[in-house]
Formats: sequence, C-alpha cells, structure tokens
Amino acid sequence: MPRSDSPPGPGASPGPLRESAAQALDTVGQVLEDARGALVTGEVGRVVSVGPGVAHLHGLPGVQAEELVSLAGGLLGMAWNLDPDEVGVVLLGAGDELAAGSFAHRTGRILDVPVGEGLLGRVVDALGNPLDERGPLRLRERRPVEQPAPPILHRAPVTRPLQTGLKVIDSLLPIGRGQRELILGDRQTGKTAIALDTILNQRGRDVVCVYCSIGQRSSGVAEFLSHLRRHDAMAYSIAVVASGDEPPGVQYIAPYAATTMAEYFMRQGRDVLIVYDDLTRHARAYRELSLLMRRPPGREAYPGDIFYVHSRLLERATQLRPEHGGGSLTALPIAETQSQNISAYIPTNRISITDGQIVLSPQQFRRGVLPAVDVGRSVSRVGGKAQLPCYRAVAGELRLSYAQFEELEVFARFGTRLDDASVATLERGRRVREVFKQPQYQPMRVAEQVAVLLAASEGLLSQVPADQVAAVEQVIRTRVSGELPDVCQRMESGEQLGDDDRAALLRLIGEVMAEAAEPAP
Repeated sequence: MPRSDSPPGPGASPGPLRESAAQALDTVGQVLEDARGALVTGEVGRVVSVGPGVAHLHGLPGVQAEELVSLAGGLLGMAWNLDPDEVGVVLLGAGDELAAGSFAHRTGRILDVPVGEGLLGRVVDALGNPLDERGPLRLRERRPVEQPAPPILHRAPVTRPLQTGLKVIDSLLPIGRGQRELILGDRQTGKTAIALDTILNQRGRDVVCVYCSIGQRSSGVAEFLSHLRRHDAMAYSIAVVASGDEPPGVQYIAPYAATTMAEYFMRQGRDVLIVYDDLTRHARAYRELSLLMRRPPGREAYPGDIFYVHSRLLERATQLRPEHGGGSLTALPIAETQSQNISAYIPTNRISITDGQIVLSPQQFRRGVLPAVDVGRSVSRVGGKAQLPCYRAVAGELRLSYAQFEELEVFARFGTRLDDASVATLERGRRVREVFKQPQYQPMRVAEQVAVLLAASEGLLSQVPADQVAAVEQVIRTRVSGELPDVCQRMESGEQLGDDDRAALLRLIGEVMAEAAEPAP
C-alpha cells in the first residue's frame, strides 16, 4: 500500500504549490504592466539670446501668454512676446547663469501667486516667496496674477467712507471704500507718509491693508515696515516688495500680484486697502521691458499700451454688490511728478483713470505745512457721498474759504493795502492752515477732527495766536473724548450732527477758549 505523502503520479492534477506560483506570476505581471511608463510628449526650446532681464527662445510653439517657462538653473521666466519665429521671455530672477544655447521647458502653468489668510503679517516678493525669515507660507490656494476686473453689473456705488485719520483729507477730500484716489507729488513731499498714516488708521476697523513697493530703495522699504511693526499694523497688513535692484520683470508683475492677494479678501466680503508705491517706477519698468523686447516706442519712449497697463490694474478696485460678496478694494496709487508738472504723460494717464487726486505741494512742504496737500488742485470725485454726515455740517464751506484765503495770501505779498475784511480773512485762514497741520503717525478719530474743524469754521480760533493753535487743538481733542463720549459715538456711527450735539461742542470749545485767554498766574 503506497504512502499518503508520496508525489502524485504523471496523470494527477497540479497541487496547491503550483497554483500559488501561478498567482504570484500573475501579480508580478500586473504590477509590471501598471508601472510601465506612458509615452509623454513635451516641448523643448533653446535660448538664442539673453539681455538684461529678458531672453529670446526658439521653439515652444504651443506656449501661452504669461505662461511660466523653466530655464537653466531653476530660473523661471514669463512668456511675454509670442512672435511667429521666437518667444520673448521676461526673466523673474537673476539671469547670470543663463546663456545662449541652454534649454527651456514649458510648465503649463500661468503665472500665479498664493492667496489666503496666512499672508497677513507677512512680507513676500512678487512671486509670493517669503522675505521675512518667518518660515514658509502654508497656503493651499493659488490664483493667477492677471485677472479681469469685476463687471459693471457686479459693482455698487461708493458710499462708505475710508477714514485716513488726516483732517485735511477726511474733511475736504473724502475717500470712500472702493474708490481709487491718486497721491501725486514731487520727490520727498510726503506721498508715502500719507499712505502710511492711512494704513495705521485702519487698526481696529476690520480693513486688510496691502502695501506694494515697486522699485523703491531697500532701506526705505525697511523703514516703512519698521513703522508698521512699531505701531502694531502688520497684524492686518501684507507687504509685497519688489525693490529697485530686482529685475524689471519682477517689478512689472508686483502690483498685479499684490492685487490678486487683495482680491482674495474682497471676494470674502471684507474691506481691503491697497497702496501702490509707486506707479511711476512701474511704468519705467514696463518701458524698459518693452524696449528690450523691441516693441515700438511712443511718447517719451513708452509703448502705446502704457495706459492699458495701469487701467486694467486700477479697474480691479471697486465696491461689490451684496449678492456678489459685498467686499471692497480701495486703491491709493502713488505717482511722482517732476517740478509739479501734473500734465506730464504718466500723471495725466493716472489722473484720467482714478476717481480723484491728492496733489502735494513742495512749497508747503518747505514751509512746514504737513501734510503738504494743495487743496486748490486736489479733488475727490466721489465727494460727500462717501463722507460721514458730521463732516458736511462743519466743513461745507471750509474748502471754498480756504482756497480764497490762499489766493488772497498770494495777493497780499505784493504789499497791497488791505481792508479790514481781507485782513480778517487772512487771519482766519492762517488759523485754518494751522489746524490742517498734523504730525505723522498720529491719525485722529472722527469726533476729534469734527470738534477742531468746527472751532476753525466758526472762527473761534481767531483770538488764539497762530503758534498756539496746536496746543489749544490738543486740549479740545482731549476734552471732547473725555467729556462728550455719547456725542463722539453718534458722530462716528454715521448720525447727523444734531443741534444739541453742535451746541454741546460749541459750549465745550468756548470753555477751552476762555481758559486759553486767561493770563497765566
């Protein structure tokens, strides 16, 4: 009798061992089939020439406009000129290692930047890379740098004020949320200082602030950021920096990247303030790129589409309707003039795009009238629609009377003999000018501004020497905040300045004037 564990005879069926081996072979075959790579086609170009900030390529027939191109050494470029025989690429970094003959590859990705809440309090470059040594950005969403402006039907009228904290602007040149107000002036006249005070005044107002530096000195940008940190403003701010030593391509995309970051918050229904410092340097960077790309030059060597470059940027600032989020994006573009020539090419373009301009005067700056706003040449085309009602009650005639004072002051310099009414107008105007003076980094709340402006418009400061107006103003501000909190709350909430509130303010101002008139013991 044969043993039970003897091997099967020639006609027996395969055992479990053979079945396991067959399954293992099937599994290995399936794994090898899945791991077999598919044939992928790609476009490879070759660099034919390299210039300062640009490169020209042959190949890449399917590349898209504004698509990122990978170059030698990990350098990225943006496809800009799509000519039939070559592709013009704007370099987004230092191209020292790039040379003719090196290869270029398509990435299939349009130029984009990270967006999200994680940007608040950070300093980034135009590509969204952190510059503040606080670690990488942990953001999941990215959006294209170039985006279309909201259509007209999605926009709402500008009716809510954006307080700058500066008396001369909030009272005479009000800025609304969703407005585009140009800051215009010569070098070193305080353009950036106005933007800085406006950002500082947004603390506690649930307004996200984005500061975009274009072509500025690194030391100046560092000083600006230090002031933001010193006044606890970085918590609600984002800084996008493209310094003057960056390639012109990085300076060119910086304002569009900053606007994309700001639009994220606007789409969430929040109010955003963005400052472009400044668009004159941005125009020069675009002119440099255009000339390097051999585009036809026009007036002052700028290309013919220089107007469109800034109009499509500034048109993205708006107030959205509630059904489309209800957020707002307020733009404060800065432009530099030469010898107060506001009719030059770039300033006139910016004036025609924006909703008003704040013109700064170097003469007033030299006389110590800061902020050096030229009231006669400045305008806000939104006007009183975006101004709190309490301002209209005290500053309605102040702009006209102040402009008349400035004209009369010029006339009085000729030594002409003036009548008593003209002398009174001059004395009153000098007090108003002292009231409009305001130290930097000290934005004022609405109620304090209204009280001081009421004293100036009613002529109650006429008996105060001009050099003592600042001291009297400080006393009025302190007493109004401490003794009339209900009146302050009503004014800041948007209510009209009632007769009782006006009488209470005048009574308090009269007491301050009486105390100031008393001789010192």
